[in-house]
Formats: sequence, structure tokens, C-alpha cells
Amino acid sequence: MLFYGTNLLMQGRFTINTITNISRLAFCVASIFLIILATLLIVSGTIGLVSAFIFSLDDGREEIVQAISYVVIAVAVFDVAKYFIEEEVLRPKEKQSLSEARVSLTKFMTTIIIAVFIEGLVGVFERSGKAPEDILFPAALLIVATFMVIALGVYQKFSVSAEGEKKEKDIPE
Repeated sequence: MLFYGTNLLMQGRFTINTITNISRLAFCVASIFLIILATLLIVSGTIGLVSAFIFSLDDGREEIVQAISYVVIAVAVFDVAKYFIEEEVLRPKEKQSLSEARVSLTKFMTTIIIAVFIEGLVGVFERSGKAPEDILFPAALLIVATFMVIALGVYQKFSVSAEGEKKEKDIPE
């Protein structure tokens, strides 16, 4: 029974196209769910912001920072969903060139890096006024985001070098 799926694949009942279509459907459903959750996060932040301003301006200031955090996280989640849709649902599965893969991954990582930086900055501002001793985690986020930028730069350098080597040797992508 454990090998039932393998048997079906070997017998030709499942084709690679069927598996690819199931995979695309799964990514599509996951992306839609992520978009819904990101939208709910923005709505929740907006409701919290408006209700805080109704009761007190001081609470409103704190909610502004929280709403910024919600929007940043929501944008990052939207971008993950967009990446899934573009790369896993809509893009034909033929070979992607090195430059296309580099550009796609760079866009995706840039959005995540920006989200981590903003989340760290929001955390630093939040903690500095209330509990300066709790500033370690947001500061660590800023350090992690810095290392992410460095890692992305190293990736860019190596991938551009690999593209250049392929062009020099006339190796098809």
C-alpha cells in the first residue's frame, strides 16, 4: 500500500502533466489563501487603528506602529502569494534561464528583506519608548536583515559570474 502511488506512476495512470497540474492547483489554492489572510491582517490593523483613535490619541499612536507592522507583514505575504502564482501557477515549466531565475529570486528576496528591516525598525521604535531592555530582538532582526542583504549580494555576484561564463563558452541556457 505504501508504494501504491509509485505503482500508479509506473503503470502510467499518473502522468507528469497530471502531477504538474495538481502541484499548480495546490500553489494556486495556497496563494489565494495567503491573499485572503493578508487582506484580513490589513483589515484587522485598520479596525484596531480606527477604534484606538476613537477612544484615545495616546492609544492611537501605539496602534499606528502596530498597523504599520501589519501592513508590512501583509505586503510580504502578498508578495509570497504573487511569487507562487507567477512562478508555480502561470509560468510554463520549461527551463528558466539563469538571468530569469536570478531576477525572480532577487525580487522575492528583496521584498522579504524590506519586510524584515521594517519589522525590526518598528520593533526598535516600539520597545525603545516602553521597555528598552526588550530591544534585543528587534535589533537582532536588523542584523539578520543586514546579513540577508549581504547574502543576496553574494548570490548576485556568483550568478552573474555564472551567466558570463556560460556566454563565454556558448553553453545554451
